[in-house]
Amino acid sequence: MFKFDLHIHSQYSRDSKAPLEDILRTAKEKGLDGIAICDHDEIEGAYKAMALVREFPEKYGGLVVIPGIEVSTAKGHILALNVSEKIPPMMTPEETTDYARDLGALSIIAHPFRKSAHGIGYVEGAGADAVETFNSKSTTNGANQKADQEADRLKMPKTGGSDAHIAELVGRGYTNIDATENTTEAVLEAIRQGKTIPGGELTPYSVVVRQMGGNVIRRTKRFFKMQFHEV
Repeated sequence: MFKFDLHIHSQYSRDSKAPLEDILRTAKEKGLDGIAICDHDEIEGAYKAMALVREFPEKYGGLVVIPGIEVSTAKGHILALNVSEKIPPMMTPEETTDYARDLGALSIIAHPFRKSAHGIGYVEGAGADAVETFNSKSTTNGANQKADQEADRLKMPKTGGSDAHIAELVGRGYTNIDATENTTEAVLEAIRQGKTIPGGELTPYSVVVRQMGGNVIRRTKRFFKMQFHEV
């Protein structure tokens, strides 16, 4: 059984400043076997994290990094794991999961019932390979429970992740995966087969509020920067 955090954001995500080195170090400290870097509509950070693991085996040896992306669809967010290129944003969820499948990637509906976090609001018919049934950034467990119930009803594989935007929260949500070996290919195949057990703890409310405040500040700065350039 291998323990992975399948939903982490790095400094290459528009709403995170978490350095890759800090993410990798925290993952090792918390005893994770692997992680997936899933930045918003971006894959550069994931591939740089993979390069760091190869370059510094004395620090990060044994840690598997799956290159992922959190795609902004027309209705909400979809995770894709093991991507070789960016997936275009603003397609429908169904078009997005089809695109991911054509790339050989595995698609996961991220926090489907968290409206405040761009959940698409449904599971059935989206064409995903799995459902994120534990997302530690939920302030209550209601959205996670609803996702879990839908996954049970539809007999779909379940995953969990921290949705960390700061390194200290890496590993707070996770997926135990009964894979034959700790490789990207074996882990993804085990997820497809439903050999997973999500788990973790919810992020403290104070941390969620602090992050929301940071997001507001970043959006405000971007807005005024755009206005300045238009003048």
